[in-house]
Amino acid sequence: MKDERVLAQCNLFGILGAIPMLLELDPAARRLVKKKKISIGFAVKDGPRATLAFENGNAELTEGVEKCSIKLPFASCQKFNGMIDGTVTPIPTVGIWHAGFLLGPFKKLTDLLTKYLRPSPEDLADPVFFERSTTLMLHVIAGAIAEIGNHDKIGRFSASNIVNGTVKIGIGEELAVGIRVKEHQLTALHYAPEESLSEMIFDSFETARDLFDGKINAIAAVGLGNVRIAGMISQVDNINRILDRVALYLQ
Repeated sequence: MKDERVLAQCNLFGILGAIPMLLELDPAARRLVKKKKISIGFAVKDGPRATLAFENGNAELTEGVEKCSIKLPFASCQKFNGMIDGTVTPIPTVGIWHAGFLLGPFKKLTDLLTKYLRPSPEDLADPVFFERSTTLMLHVIAGAIAEIGNHDKIGRFSASNIVNGTVKIGIGEELAVGIRVKEHQLTALHYAPEESLSEMIFDSFETARDLFDGKINAIAAVGLGNVRIAGMISQVDNINRILDRVALYLQ
């Protein structure tokens, strides 16, 4: 079963945490906030708290809501998750005069993100869209792995068996993210780590996509040579156990 707190962590740091990368990948997304300097604080009771700040077409998500232009409070993790799935409309307690940004550029931005993360077959037929979508999924999954490893009961058990160090997860030679492990706490790195203790590298965007979509099994892909694993194998094995939980929360 899903834990609403874990889902809220994944939604905030996985889904919304992909918005900075969306702005890097898609010029249309960047234009929506090109001249904006504004920040949205998401304050979830008994759940995560983080601020998404926009400036000059870029964005950054940081923990805490102490400094934000707009503050969106949520009475529970379930309410926050409802905002993500479109069933709850939050009311700002700070910065209500910025409602135009929420209903305009920000909504268009999240709609575009949804299009990339839940694409139609027609959209995926476009190779540029396919690559952007798969790249965003890689970043979302990295964020979700960290949150599940830190907050989900089963995920925490896997994390308890991971030694300190960074796991590199990449597609080909040019695209990668990392999962840093320190004292069994996981942190998503939305860039290619300079050093890693272990790595899991997909040979192509197609292989990565098939694995993300559940069309192929990771172990089978390794056997076929489509996924390369190196370094501390037990580290990768436990990250893969957490990865198996991602589909439960982000299906």
